[in-house]
Amino acid sequence: MKLAIEDLVDLARGAALLGTGGGGDPYIGRLMAQEAIRECGMPEIVELEDVPDDAQVFTSAMLGAPSVLIEKIASGDDVETSVRKLEERLGRRADFITPIEIGGCNSMIPIVAAARLGIPLVNADGMGRAFPELQMVTFNVYGVSATPLAMVDENLSSVVIETNNAKAAEDFARVNAVQMGLSVMISCYPMLGHELKKTGVPGTLTMALNIGRAIAEGRKSGNPAESLIAFLKTNPYYGRCKILFAGKITDLRRDTSRGFTIGECTLQAIDAQDVMKITFQNENLVAKVNGRTVAIVPDLICIMDSETAEPITTEALKYGQRVSVVGMSAAPVMRTPEALSVFGPSCFGLKEEFTPIEILHADIAEAEDVKI
Repeated sequence: MKLAIEDLVDLARGAALLGTGGGGDPYIGRLMAQEAIRECGMPEIVELEDVPDDAQVFTSAMLGAPSVLIEKIASGDDVETSVRKLEERLGRRADFITPIEIGGCNSMIPIVAAARLGIPLVNADGMGRAFPELQMVTFNVYGVSATPLAMVDENLSSVVIETNNAKAAEDFARVNAVQMGLSVMISCYPMLGHELKKTGVPGTLTMALNIGRAIAEGRKSGNPAESLIAFLKTNPYYGRCKILFAGKITDLRRDTSRGFTIGECTLQAIDAQDVMKITFQNENLVAKVNGRTVAIVPDLICIMDSETAEPITTEALKYGQRVSVVGMSAAPVMRTPEALSVFGPSCFGLKEEFTPIEILHADIAEAEDVKI
């Protein structure tokens, strides 16, 4: 995969959609990536299968409340320092950086890290979307340790965490993040190339870029939402998809609590009495129309502007916005019993079980068998 600085707009847009409301503001992430590339050059993007089995791979990401990142933009020094601190702890240099999640700003932070460190970036991630907690990644589900974990704030104060399980790492990191200003840069899940090949979700940078391009092309024809759906139907991960709802935001409850942006968004259909409610914890978790579930995690629930199909993050939602809501299937590796035990509905306190979007909607066609 070749990436140019001009591609960052489309990449950020596609990553914002896959972020399902979370992952941090992609615009801010894009500005950070552009600056890092201007200073250090564009990092090489390598495919997952091309990573040597014995290569050392680190992740790079922002942890905290996305709404705080808007006011406290990372400098880039904190991104680099988080990786350096992990290198110091392990006594080994990173050979590659991989995103922990493709959604939102956390698609861009790894570009910053790879550019500043002068090492390649892997075209893969740990979920094919965004999730709010550290343990909610395929790396953890299939056996990679989350720690050692290094976290750095804007003053370059740092903490290195070691635990015996990923949920404990999340709990310790979240407490420290609150004390460090609710937005920190982290590097964690150190692994070897063969472990990434077994546990990662391949091709997600490419997918985010192509999703952003599909939206941009759709704007030229005047129907970006339909253009997006047509493109998604060719995708092996997200191809079971549909526009779930269109309407206006009539109520919004949103708070920053426990290091998350938490709340509920209510939409009223423009030409009907139907009402949709979306519950979110950084990311959109469940969507219901007139009380009936129409999509639920780990499947993706994406809110976007009705006219432009520009994805809208949870911190950017506003009363009166006219939006469309798209539901998309998650990657198959995200729907296994092992995966659902880590990031299924019950992990967010939701009482209902996961039902795939194609079961909830009989009119969703099977995705075409397309090679990534």
